[in-house]
Amino acid sequence: MSLSTGRGPLSTRPAGRFSAAVPSGLAYLEPHRRRVRAIKDGRTVIDTERALLVHRQGRPPEYAFVAADVDGLPTLAEPDAEGYVRVNWDEADRWYEEDEQVLGHPRNPYHRVDCLRGRRRLQVEAAGELLVDTTDTLVVYETALEPRLYVAPAYVRTDLLVESATVTYCPYKGTATYWSARIGDVVLHDVAWSYEHALPESVPLQHHLSFDDTRVRVVCDLPPGD
Repeated sequence: MSLSTGRGPLSTRPAGRFSAAVPSGLAYLEPHRRRVRAIKDGRTVIDTERALLVHRQGRPPEYAFVAADVDGLPTLAEPDAEGYVRVNWDEADRWYEEDEQVLGHPRNPYHRVDCLRGRRRLQVEAAGELLVDTTDTLVVYETALEPRLYVAPAYVRTDLLVESATVTYCPYKGTATYWSARIGDVVLHDVAWSYEHALPESVPLQHHLSFDDTRVRVVCDLPPGD
């Protein structure tokens, strides 16, 4: 994410612009100064401190490894770094940077999550019921994504929400729990999500909820996106 996806500078829909055209197929490679390990069937198949982090348009970052540092996994040649190879994420059971497990894809060093207390109004309505109406909100500015409002559960009709089975993972915020609205006989699925155990950089938004404006009516005073 960040550099090459969302609204990042190397994405297909950047928020800003360069002063000259970016060549098609451009990749950005840099030394990844962390110990990277991969585990397969209980065995360490990668353990290196000389990985590269590769950014390509429209894709999350990927590791590239010196070929000799990969033991017994299928590899693909890294076309922009001679002697380096890539490994599909699912070829290993677990990935680690130092002793912290990495889920989904490598974390991007250029990605930020800024959680700022604000007074932006948020109203949420579902099936004729007002779920939220407050100006006590948290504005979350995440690199390459549109700003979002989160709200503490004290300002939400949580009696009308039930936890759903849906779970997603963000490498920067953590595991998201989803909530459906149950209003009389009407059930609106996955109208909101929260991070009940947020990662360290996102702790201010822990337990707060954000609402999906494609599933419920959301009125807020954030500036409109492009």
